[in-house]
Amino acid sequence: MEPADRIIVALDGMGVERALAMVDTIPDLRWVKVGLELFSAVGPAVVAQLRQRGLRVFLDLKFHDIPATMAGACRSAAALGAELMTVHACAGSAGLQQALAGAAAGAEQAGLSEPPQLLAVTVLTSWDEARLQQQLLLGLPLPVYVRHLAALAADAGIGGCVCSPQELPALRACYPEPFALVTPGIRPAAAAVDDQARVMTPSEAVQAGASRLVIGRPITTAVEPAAAFARCCAELGSL
Repeated sequence: MEPADRIIVALDGMGVERALAMVDTIPDLRWVKVGLELFSAVGPAVVAQLRQRGLRVFLDLKFHDIPATMAGACRSAAALGAELMTVHACAGSAGLQQALAGAAAGAEQAGLSEPPQLLAVTVLTSWDEARLQQQLLLGLPLPVYVRHLAALAADAGIGGCVCSPQELPALRACYPEPFALVTPGIRPAAAAVDDQARVMTPSEAVQAGASRLVIGRPITTAVEPAAAFARCCAELGSL
């Protein structure tokens, strides 16, 4: 896979005008992530606007509800044409299976050639083990819990997971390609960690088994986003 195909630029913390202007400055950009903040602010139209620019869209809305609602939400979201979508693995087997069925139905109704690939979110990268145990009363060690959620997702037919960089080696050992491991919490060397608790550099994450990397602020808040994107690509290209 070419380095530019591995990098998904997260359009978090910006409005639609700034997001579109920013992506227009990165000629080699292939993938963008639309999350809850941007989607809630401007609605589904932003997905169409990005696709019209030839970009592939990762729609990161992290659906988690009862199975029937997850099916309906994924049916509607799949019709937008995003190629990746997220659901929470902790929704359980029935919710994950219904989400898959809904996504397939939505893509078919919209006349798309294939449904989006669903990714199951394991544990958000802002969490660490101590807070999980204290606030959510999680009795399992965090790596064990992540592997349990990944197994739920794989058994339900989900095509990949979103996980922290630290969980990559263990998950890749259990789930070889083409099972996708998409990894946020990526910070190039010397970049600020911000609110991420479990991070790696781009090259470290790919070497650990990541399929694609979600990178936001190190690129989007850079003085020259295109140069920051190019540096990430160059780092991956040196592997």
